[in-house]
Amino acid sequence: MVVVGTAVGYLLIYLYALGHIAPGLGGFDVTVVSGALGKFFKPELGPFSFTPVARVSVGPVTYLFSLNTVLGLGLAGLVGMNLGLTYLAWRQPAACGIGSSSSGFLASIPAVLSGTACCGPVVLIVLGIQASGIIVTAFQFLLPIAVVLLLGSLVLVGRQIDPARL
Repeated sequence: MVVVGTAVGYLLIYLYALGHIAPGLGGFDVTVVSGALGKFFKPELGPFSFTPVARVSVGPVTYLFSLNTVLGLGLAGLVGMNLGLTYLAWRQPAACGIGSSSSGFLASIPAVLSGTACCGPVVLIVLGIQASGIIVTAFQFLLPIAVVLLLGSLVLVGRQIDPARL
């Protein structure tokens, strides 16, 4: 339940921060751009930001579908699994080979840091903070680094779990 709840919450926040979930005008409408498959992988404003190929309006919510949704699902799954392992380490530290329950907090650090990878540039734009070209350029590396850190955290903590102790 922790994994699914965290993943769904993270995905919704990720898409909202990118502007792919927004308040709608009501009603129901689905619009798909022509040549959607060709535009699906087309970058929009920078690295890891892709052009929406479909718009779905359902009542008070409008959702834009793009490759960002697929990337967001991957990140959300990794964040959910990391926080799930953190929860397991907190509730049953012996099963994770941890002497004290506070050690499991270290597994959540990559999950927390990955939030800046997805939404950092968007937050700078929304807040109106001017950033130098070097800072904006650095954001293109944060998403791959976050994925590597999240995967590394899963491997390190997952190898220590003893199913017999659960």
